[in-house]
Amino acid sequence: MTTQTMTTQEVADGLVKLCSQGKFEEATKTFYSQDIVSVEAGAPPGQSRESKGLPAVIAKGEWWTSNHEVHSATVEGPLVAGSHFAVVFKLDVTFKPQAKRFHLEEVAVYKVADGQIVYEEFFYNM
Repeated sequence: MTTQTMTTQEVADGLVKLCSQGKFEEATKTFYSQDIVSVEAGAPPGQSRESKGLPAVIAKGEWWTSNHEVHSATVEGPLVAGSHFAVVFKLDVTFKPQAKRFHLEEVAVYKVADGQIVYEEFFYNM
């Protein structure tokens, strides 16, 4: 019995669907490769801009969740081109340690190989 590998469009649509429902961790565990490389526009406090491997990316997401209160989030896209796709995230959040509320708009670019996200990079103003 053979299993069919998801296309870039299917991965992109699935990621957007889960993220639109606020299910970011589920999206990560569902669509990301064990060997994912994630690159942020800026390094989180005390961390690197780059995270390698699924456990590191999950840990980065847990840090985000524990340090931010999300008041609202919108997800736009995906825009698919070959093995890549882009998504726009617009967030209204409070950074809990400083009680600082701000708006974040970021473009995320993803690369898909063998039906899984193997690379992501986030672009936003610091």
